[in-house]
Amino acid sequence: MCVSYLAMLARLLRVLALSSLLLAWPAYGAGGPVLVGLDAEFGLDNSISAQAIELGMRTAITEINAAGGVLDGRKLELVMRDHRSIPARGIRNIRELAAMPDLVAVFGGRFSPVLIEQLPTLAEARLPFLAVWSSADAIIDNGTDPNYMFRVSLRDSLAMPYMLKSAERRGYNRIGLLLTNTSWGRSNETAAMLHAGAGKARARIVGTAWYNWRDSTLMPGYQRLRDAGAQAIVLVANDDEAAILVREIAALPPAQRLPVISHWGVTGGDFVGQAGPALQQVDFTVIQTFSFFQADPRTLDGFMKALAAVSPIRRIDDIRAPVGVAHAYDAMHLLARAIAKAGSTERPAVRDALERLGSYRGLVRLYQPPFTKDRHEALGPEQLLMARFRADGTLVPAGK
Repeated sequence: MCVSYLAMLARLLRVLALSSLLLAWPAYGAGGPVLVGLDAEFGLDNSISAQAIELGMRTAITEINAAGGVLDGRKLELVMRDHRSIPARGIRNIRELAAMPDLVAVFGGRFSPVLIEQLPTLAEARLPFLAVWSSADAIIDNGTDPNYMFRVSLRDSLAMPYMLKSAERRGYNRIGLLLTNTSWGRSNETAAMLHAGAGKARARIVGTAWYNWRDSTLMPGYQRLRDAGAQAIVLVANDDEAAILVREIAALPPAQRLPVISHWGVTGGDFVGQAGPALQQVDFTVIQTFSFFQADPRTLDGFMKALAAVSPIRRIDDIRAPVGVAHAYDAMHLLARAIAKAGSTERPAVRDALERLGSYRGLVRLYQPPFTKDRHEALGPEQLLMARFRADGTLVPAGK
């Protein structure tokens, strides 16, 4: 009897000890944080795109966690890496992030060339990736099956036709292309040629001029296009080179200043500050997918309340790089819904769930649904608009 009692007591103590150990152990599978990565160009001079994406993600994460998190109360937690727009650093960052057991997905920044170089590493890791700024078609059209790449952003094959049509609507029928000599620039050239070859364009592309990253002048290419008869320039550039071009155009006699219709890379950095007063002397418009000035008031009100919890911003006029903020905010909410639908942090299950989400009213649009098995692009031509910089640097809808 005594031996039996002692044996029972020993078993009870072992159970209690094991229970205490389990309660004390940081069991991420049971209740620890669910990690979401962000790999972007934080350390790049004058860049604000990565910070905008971070702000959008943190705003959504704050809302999601306040509502109970995911998977029965697990909190979302952001893990950040800086690739500084250097592909080799980006590849290393993806490997580090992929090695984190409870990291479920990664968001990326604005540099398509970096992301394109990361594609094989992402495919090997089977790591869901949400592109919320970069626009090169090859990011989604990457030939992998299953495809782990999803985009809540612009796509070059939509952007370039829209910019060309914007020129047409304004009466410009001879267009010059001034493009960066990267995979992003070449993606836009392909889109322009396909649009012109489809027989739907009234405007004629009179020439294409290329420039290299960090060039100190873009005027030789600009002048070649003007000499070829261009009435307007379609520009694919980031903020640094675009600011150089604007200052150079402003220094020309007014009759030689062609309108510039720009891709949105310029909004990812301190373009306004670098261009200076010259910007108001040049007819400069930029493509966007979203404007806070046109957002649904009810959705915007909820967003601004959440934004106030993570930043000092109280006015939409003060939101810099607005598409980065808005896209990341919506994509984070879509990812949270995919995690809930998957019922776990297993990456393949989350990937599959992203293809099977129902309708969702986001900040940018009503997604119905955001993605399908055959479509990993959440935005379409209906979201496109042109914008201008006001004298105070705020980006506002331009109309045409």
